[in-house]
Order: sequence, then structure tokens, then C-alpha cells
Amino acid sequence: MSAIDASTGASMRPHSAHWGAFSAAWDGHALTVQPHPDDPDPNPIIDNLIDALRHPVRVARPAVRKGWLEQGPGPDARRGQDEYVEMEWDEVLDRLAAELRRVQQQHGCEAIFGGSYGWSSAGRFHHAQSQVHRFLNTTLGGYVRSVNTYSAGAAMPLLPHVIGAMEQVAKQNVTLEQLAEHTEIVLAFGGMALKNSRVASGGVSRHTERGAMRAAAARGCRFVNISPLRVDLPEELNAEWLAPVPMTDTALMLGLVHQLHADGALDRDYIERCCHGWDVFEDYLLGRADGIVKDCAWAAGICGIDAAHLVTLARSLVGKRVLITVSHSLQRSEHGEQPVWMGAVLAAALGQLGLPGGGYNYALGTLAHYGRRNNATPVAPLPQGSNGVKAFIPVARIADMLLHPGEPFDYDGKRMPYPHIRLAYWAGGNPFHHHQDLRRLADALRTLDTFVVHESVWTATARHADIVLPATLTLERDDIGATANDPLVIAMKRVAEPYAEARDDYDIFCALADRLGEREAFSEGRDTRAWLAHLYEHTRRGLEKLQLPAPSFESFWARGELEIPQLPDDGGLLRAFRNDPVNAPLPTPSGKVQISADEVAAFGYADCPGHPAWLAPRFTPTAAYPLWLVANQPYTKLHSQLDFGRYSQDNKRQGREICHLHPQAAAARGIRDGDIVRLYNELGACLASVRLTEDVREDVVQLPTGAWYDPRPDARHGVVCVHGNPNILARDVGTSSLGQGCAGQISTVQIERFDGPLPPIRAFDPPLMRY
Repeated sequence: MSAIDASTGASMRPHSAHWGAFSAAWDGHALTVQPHPDDPDPNPIIDNLIDALRHPVRVARPAVRKGWLEQGPGPDARRGQDEYVEMEWDEVLDRLAAELRRVQQQHGCEAIFGGSYGWSSAGRFHHAQSQVHRFLNTTLGGYVRSVNTYSAGAAMPLLPHVIGAMEQVAKQNVTLEQLAEHTEIVLAFGGMALKNSRVASGGVSRHTERGAMRAAAARGCRFVNISPLRVDLPEELNAEWLAPVPMTDTALMLGLVHQLHADGALDRDYIERCCHGWDVFEDYLLGRADGIVKDCAWAAGICGIDAAHLVTLARSLVGKRVLITVSHSLQRSEHGEQPVWMGAVLAAALGQLGLPGGGYNYALGTLAHYGRRNNATPVAPLPQGSNGVKAFIPVARIADMLLHPGEPFDYDGKRMPYPHIRLAYWAGGNPFHHHQDLRRLADALRTLDTFVVHESVWTATARHADIVLPATLTLERDDIGATANDPLVIAMKRVAEPYAEARDDYDIFCALADRLGEREAFSEGRDTRAWLAHLYEHTRRGLEKLQLPAPSFESFWARGELEIPQLPDDGGLLRAFRNDPVNAPLPTPSGKVQISADEVAAFGYADCPGHPAWLAPRFTPTAAYPLWLVANQPYTKLHSQLDFGRYSQDNKRQGREICHLHPQAAAARGIRDGDIVRLYNELGACLASVRLTEDVREDVVQLPTGAWYDPRPDARHGVVCVHGNPNILARDVGTSSLGQGCAGQISTVQIERFDGPLPPIRAFDPPLMRY
């Protein structure tokens, strides 16, 4: 049901975003937003929507890059710097359809890359990634795809070798309810930052993470935050803070397990019943394999935590209900597979896997998806059709693919060639947020014949495209907000009319499919409303099977939301396996927890051996770049979304992103709180405003991602982002040959006070147009 906004008289309509359920009203001039009344801890980034609908950075009309229009498809060094020409929809769509057909006929679908990275909308129908993939499959026959995510690119291919699919280890395992009721100690490697756990792809109706952790702490649960940043656990928990050297968590865990071994405190019964390959790992742990004993003294020399403290910590775990968590951040670095694997080994050594509130829940506290019960009835996604192209890349290897077509790469035991991509099609997502070494990414995109982007605003990705098609924002379309583990299905009702000439992605693809003679294959004869009813029908039938009230689509739409039942909190596959290892084996080659994995060992990867190991990173602080850079997720926005929004802008200083630096590191460089500073390394530089704090290690500077890329030529550094995007400083290397994940969380830099004239921020100014 729609309420009325008392201040404007406009109708409040239900909606949803990745950061929470809400209602909104638009009177033609101002937007009012209110969080869902049942949400106990609403996410403040909802306020970024207030100024979004009619912001000057919106893409108003179809635009074609001047150089592509004049010279036709082909590699072009002007991408990212060229002017645009606004054109009529029909002409642009005719040109684009012809180009799609040209590439398909001359080079095959193996020359088309279907980009898009998912997060553009919480709606299940207007899910841009699904839309573009469905279009390419049904109209052209397929595309080169990417696998895994920037967030968990190392963990996703590794975990099936160790325990099971990431979905099972992260989502169907230890819940927040178990944490609140049972857990006695939480070892949070990388923390459990609320800024991350308040976000879920597809939305979240009730933010319960803070309440669950508070309840656990009130019961006496001890939280240990193992991170270079104190704020990676909520302040009210009074957590212990251990700040190891970045990327040394695996060594720290090895030291803890060695101490358990030395004290005779290993759970030998669990290891013998439920684990495979302990003997191989034990040879490594005790130094029989390489002559190096991995005890707490050894670990202390690597991670910078006092050995006596590590010994005390290890002994304090014995006999307690211990939960080990490893955040996404740890595996977004060199050898990121190792802490993920070692976290599981530490939990197994304690015999805690499968216990209520105990064991190992990878990434608990990293997304709102994790630590919740699954729904009892499914919510249908948009079907994507069948992809006739088998070639794929790990998602973070896009620049490698574009720069090195035909060259081989390793991934999870396979060796494959990079395809030669001529056309990339992006709808939703901004690789100039997700990716690393942004100068290199820009160079890679310049190798394409054609780069097509659907976008609602002029992001850096749109500014590098040849064809930019204006897409609606989520508030400008109807949809259904739902996830597999949130009980509320939300009728996401259109709040405002589309801006200027913006169209829904679906309508754009229907028009293109029509020109390619495949409209029926793509649309199946349905308009948006019919598709919403079709997707909802899966949920209605599921409720019927459970003999529960199953309202019609029209009834659901009028009501605005529907609560569906959830499954029991049964601990998932690890609980079932613990209770009956013979009849409920894990989906691993041995059916057990693989402390060592024979198949991984057989891959022969020096950077990912057959058991978890401490592997020193290639890039560590030097005299030239003496500080660790932690480029984590922002708290003022989701990724880079709505960086121009009110909450994001209110939390910048002098228009720049804020970095955090220890007072002693600042004093050594003559830096004061509030100064504009330049961070730099061999890749480039960026400017930021500095905030001094003792909540970071002395050798760490923290600068979140998410500031829209705003590059300027620079004689000293090549390129400087004047807005504060740290990904210009992050090296574009894979985590290992097994995962090839993003290693962009950690880099090395120098920092200095910036005393020159402050460059203006142009990231939110549309590019120059010719008419």
C-alpha cells in the first residue's frame, strides 16, 4: 500500500536497493526516502538517492564517440578523451545492430565479451547482467563470459577443493542467530565491518548484523579483530585488536595451529574422522618438509605480533566454542587463496566445524547474504538462455585478455588461451571502480573495435565507450526485489518517470533484438509487467506447494510486499557432515575436509601448493614506497554507485575522498590532519584529504575505493586521479594460478603533502558534446 509523504503530498512507494528496503516519493522536484519501518539498523547510504534522479551527470540521450562515428570501428587511443555526438535512438540502434552483426559474422561470437558486473539494481528482472547476457545468448548465439567475482575471486575456485561451494560455506553454515546464542570466541580475520555486512545483492529488509554481535558480546562472547584497521569491528563490542602486517594472516594462523599441536590440544578425533591430508600438512607445519618450524616465534617474525601473545591466544581457544571468519579482504591480495584455506584448517584443528556457532564461516560479516537462513521457496531469476561460446576468463583478468589475445593463462588446473575480443558490451557495473591499474585498463579498452555501454550516469566506463545508451535508474522502473535468504519480497514500484530519453535496459535490448530478427527469442512476447508476473509465479507456486497463502501477482503488487517462510537453521552441510561423515560426505574429492588436496598439488602451481602455506608476497614496502595501502570498500556508498549522492558528498573533504594515516607516519612527513596529500607509486598517483588516527597501523594508509576516476596528465607520475581513486595505485596481478582473483586490496605507496594549486573535480561533469 502507498503512504503519503506529509511534506510534499506525493505518494510513498515501496522499493528496494542492495543496501536496504525503503519507500520513496517524488513530487517532480524533490525525492523523499524512508527506510523500511521494520529495519532495526537502516543503512545511511540510502540518502545518496535524494539527489540522484535529476543530477547533471545523468546520461540524457544516446551518444556516440566522435572518433568512432567518423572513422568506424577499430582500436583508438582517443577512448576516454574524445568528444561525443548525441543522436536519435533509431539511428544509434541501427548502427549498433549492424556492428553486432558485423562482428558476429566476421569473427564469431568468440569475439564478443559480455561484461557487466551485477550490482546495478536490486531488481530480479532489471538485473543488468542477466539482461545483457540473455540478449547476447538469444540474439547472437553467445559471448565470452567471466567467472567468479572481484570480491571473492580467490575463494570461489578454492573452496570446492577444501570444503564445498562458496555458497555452502558462506551462506548455508553458521548464522547470526547461532553467533548470538552459542559463540564464545570470534577470531575475525579481516574483521566484520558493518559497512560491508549491511549490503546484499538483491536487497535486505532487516539489517540484523549489529544486533546479533551486540547480543553475543552481552552474553560474554569475546571478539578478536585481526586487521590493520581497528574499525573493522563495531566499536561497541570492545573487541581486542591485533594488527598484523598486511598479508601475513596465514603465517599467524600457522603459528596458532603449531601451538595447539605442541600443547597436545588438537582435536585428533575430529581430524581422523573428518579430515583428509593432515599428515602432509603436519610435515609442513613441523618443518619436516622444508626445515622451517611454523611455531609462534616464527609467525611473530613475519606478522609483527608478539610471540607470547600468539601463544596465549592459541591456548585461550581450547575448550571454547570458537568461530573463525575470514573476510573477502584477505583473499583480495597476492596468494589470497592461502588465508581462506588456512582458516578452515584452524577451525578443523580445534574440532569446531559443524558446531552451532562454531567452526568456520568464510566471509561472515562481509555481506548481508551471509549468516542468514535460506528461504523455503525460491525466487526466480531472469533466465539467460544458452551460451554457445565455451571460452571464459576469471573476471579480474579482463585487461590481460584485451592486451594479450591468444596468449595462454592458467586457472584452476586448466591452461587456456585468451580470446581475441573485438566488441565488449557492458550494461551495469563500472570496471573503473572494480579493476586495478586504471591506466592499464584504459589502454586495454582502447584495443577494442567497439565498446558499448548502457549507463544512467557518465561514469569513467561510459567515458571510454564508443556507444553510450542512456539507461533508467532503479527508481524509474517497476521490478521485484528479492534474494534467496531474505524473507521479504518487495514490489519495487516506479517512483519517477525516466530522465530525458533514458530507457530500461530491457526496452533497449528488445529494440536491438527486433533489428537482428530475434525479438521473439529475446522477449518471449512479454512486456515488463508480464515478465514480472511470470517471475513471481515461481514464488506463488512454491507457497502453494507448502500449503501456505499464495496471493496472485496483482494482489502482491497492490500490497507492496510479501513475507515468505525460511528453512530451519540446521547448520548446512558442515553440521550434517559432522554428525554423519559416512552418509553425509562433503562434496570434495575425498568427501572430507581437505587439509591437503591431492588434485591441487597435481596442478603444480608454485603460487598455490597442495596445502595452505605461507608464501611471501612479491610486493612489499620499499624505501621508495614504504607504506602499505589498504584500498577497502567505502562506507559512504556501495562500490562507486551514486558517488555524487548527498551522503557520499557530505563525507568528502574539499571534494576529495578521505584517507586515514597514523599520526607518527604523518609527523615524519610534515602532514597535518585535513591536508590534501598525494599517494603515489610506479603506476601513478592520486590526491586525497588526510585524517589522522591511531586506528590504523603506523605503516598503513587506508583509502577506500569508490571515488569516481578523475585522471589528469602528470609530468612526474604519468597520471594522477585528483578525486582519490586508489585503484590507480593497485597492481593488476592475479592472486595465484589457481584462482586468478583480484589482488587489489593491498598495494604499496609513498605519501606526501600536496602543496600545489588544487585541481577542480570534473568527475561529475558530462563530457563535451557535439550536436
